[in-house]
Amino acid sequence: QLRLVESGGGLVQPGGSLRLSCVASGFSLEGYIIGWFRQAPGREREGVSCVLGYTNNTDYTSSVKGRFTISRDRAKNTVYLQMNSLKPEDTAAYYCAKARNAVLHGSSKFDPKNYDYWGQGTQVTVAS
Repeated sequence: QLRLVESGGGLVQPGGSLRLSCVASGFSLEGYIIGWFRQAPGREREGVSCVLGYTNNTDYTSSVKGRFTISRDRAKNTVYLQMNSLKPEDTAAYYCAKARNAVLHGSSKFDPKNYDYWGQGTQVTVAS
């Protein structure tokens, strides 16, 4: 059974850091695009970052570039999202997801409709 489980969320002060983990079971992350998304109350789910299958190329939404880093550990079948210099506007539930297709281009990489398996989410709250 294919499953994604996120962890690592919590309460952090502005300027702080967190590392989110997304552990996959039932399939190998290797050949798939894995994305991180977030959703704040009353807002639509938005793509934050993704790592492409095999190439390990990465992409980020503009609001997190230079602050967030996505990485993949093949041995642990895990994708991480290192979040630094956190801001109150980063507060949201964060989800990892597997893309339906092996290749996505441009903004389609950040469209939730292109992802078919999702974790349960982990809450990140940035507040003083």
